[in-house]
Amino acid sequence: MLRKVFPFVDWMRVSNLSSLKLDIVSGLTVALVLIPQSMAYAQLAGMPVHYGLYASFLPPMLAAMFGSSQQLATGPVAIVSLMTSAALSPFATAGTEGFIAYAILLALIVGVFQLALGILRLGLVVNFLSHPVVNGFTNAGAIIIATSQLSKMFNVYVDDAEHHYETIYLVIKAALRYTHWQTLALGIAAFVIMYGLRGINKRIPYVLVAVALTTLISWAVGYENNVRVPIDMIASNDCRDLIVRFNAAAKESRELAETRAQLTPRLTEAEEKYGSHSREALAIKHECDLVDLRLSDLKETMSRRRSAIRYYIFTAATDSDGEKIYLPSGKFGSTPKGDGSTWRVKIGNSSIDEKAVVLMGGGSVVGTIPRGLPSFGVPRLDLNVLLKLLPIAAIISLLGFMEAISIAKAMAAKTGQRLDANQELIGQGIANIMGAFTRSFPVSGSFSRSAVNIQSGALTGLSSVVTSITVAIVLLFFTPLLYYLPQSVLAAVIMMAVIGLINVSGFIHAWKAQWYDGLFSIITFLATLITAPHLDKGIMIGVLLSVGMFLYKSMRPKVTTLSMHEDSSFQSASDHGLKECRHIAMIRFDGPLFYANAGYLEEKVTERIRSMPELKHILIVSNGINDMDASGEEMLSLIVDRVRSAGYGISFAGLNEKVLAVMKRTHLSAKIGGNNIYSTVSHAVDAIHSNALTQCLESCPLLSVRLVDDAPHLAKKG
Repeated sequence: MLRKVFPFVDWMRVSNLSSLKLDIVSGLTVALVLIPQSMAYAQLAGMPVHYGLYASFLPPMLAAMFGSSQQLATGPVAIVSLMTSAALSPFATAGTEGFIAYAILLALIVGVFQLALGILRLGLVVNFLSHPVVNGFTNAGAIIIATSQLSKMFNVYVDDAEHHYETIYLVIKAALRYTHWQTLALGIAAFVIMYGLRGINKRIPYVLVAVALTTLISWAVGYENNVRVPIDMIASNDCRDLIVRFNAAAKESRELAETRAQLTPRLTEAEEKYGSHSREALAIKHECDLVDLRLSDLKETMSRRRSAIRYYIFTAATDSDGEKIYLPSGKFGSTPKGDGSTWRVKIGNSSIDEKAVVLMGGGSVVGTIPRGLPSFGVPRLDLNVLLKLLPIAAIISLLGFMEAISIAKAMAAKTGQRLDANQELIGQGIANIMGAFTRSFPVSGSFSRSAVNIQSGALTGLSSVVTSITVAIVLLFFTPLLYYLPQSVLAAVIMMAVIGLINVSGFIHAWKAQWYDGLFSIITFLATLITAPHLDKGIMIGVLLSVGMFLYKSMRPKVTTLSMHEDSSFQSASDHGLKECRHIAMIRFDGPLFYANAGYLEEKVTERIRSMPELKHILIVSNGINDMDASGEEMLSLIVDRVRSAGYGISFAGLNEKVLAVMKRTHLSAKIGGNNIYSTVSHAVDAIHSNALTQCLESCPLLSVRLVDDAPHLAKKG
């Protein structure tokens, strides 16, 4: 019981000085990969970079301590981070306090969902996500993740459009007008370093080396190069006017947001006190709708003005008074002349300080990262948002767990370790719950870091404990070293990581297995790309297709007639081109017989009766019927009555114990008669022939092989 509640107790049984050294080395190695990756994934999730470190503090250790896998490395991962951003974008702007609060709440919901599934032993629910659907979603997710980093690689800024492909078009359009070549060069250099070192030796912390070298270059060359200037130094009346009007819209938006926040509790109170359709409640609801409408208009207005401000490119110059000014590039005469430098206004979602407008003359870096461990606190609970997040939280829970358990199974196949899917759910759930209390967004098992962990020789989950301790040390002492880390390098880290998610052969494999699995995988892939950033729509389409096919196959299982194959076994006559007996119809039903498909069996039996004018006996081959409910039993009883009333004999062969028990309890076996129930098909055929059909023994296809294109003289015989 102690090992069940605290699985990490088992570490003591296999630990010794040698394994301890291996676990420490592995934990440090994984941490060197995790630290830069976690910051990159935090940005992918729409969070400030240091929240990636928060998500790498407790979750890796807790997932290892309470999970069943000894080598699974938990923390921020690409797909879950992308889905977090997509889920929360309708509720708040990425990077804002509201967005961060919702991300932490989402981690709590995901954790509770996973923990509940694990405790209730419902790990099998993950099977609703079929592998072809997950493959299609993962491939699309990898492309979406990679393309979402293009803006950082080119150092251009655009507002997100309604669809991801529209956003990418805007990024490319902006890149054609302006690309910061030093940013692109650093991003490409990071790619070259990571690919080169990984090719030499996968144990080398290639991500850390790339991050360290490019950060050093960024610091040495003054890569960031921002200046703060009064708005009067911008020599463009149009741009100054746009900044003033943007600030006015931002101020009004901020005030209306506060008003809206005050209206929500008033509306709830009015609905509880007077009813949702009362005059008081409707009046406040109308006021809320007006505020929401105005906020939506302001959001669109700010987006247009922000895009217009970003369009301006300036160059530094000196006016006639010797003062430095910033002129629109390409829109000035011979006097004064620009110095050839390039500057752009840095603008986000908040107001611009008109006394200190930030002009960017270089690239973008990570910037200041708060030093210290995350504060411990209960996530802010908002019931309305919580209910809206439940569906996407369920999808993230299942996808994250499927990714984690798939990785764990792959490693267990190498180590011979025994896995418990439900215990793994408990571990992932506790990691997300406690992570939410330490300001983490949703996390899961990582394929790349788990591979590093096992390649480094990790034997127990102690390696993940070492990883968490290393991240804590970095948070406490080394965050200032990350200030000059280029954003394009983080983008390269993400792109490098998601390349491994692209699996084209998965589509081919699924198609070869079943054409509809391949089709569903492709449809999920395309639907996810088209509907992005609403990723839940893409995977839900795939799930609905898979469930729909499952229901269709359950309602219409394969029903075929049998005849003797050349190996003396009874096989499908249509599949193998075998000649059938004119007097005996051997009908095999493949699947459980229940209310949804019972009528289908009756339909097929009726078809055989109508198509066989010389029919004398029907044999139901029941090997494929592995279960039967009351509706199925009732239909079998009805079939027996109708077949016998029409003058035909009917028998059953190969009934399993479960189905036979149902027949005995309902007395259907007594109605059929013990002499009409056979243990094997061969016994049934021999008995039927000896009892009633001796005239066709000589050449019956059920006793010797007959092909459909046999000699014409055989067609006149049974």
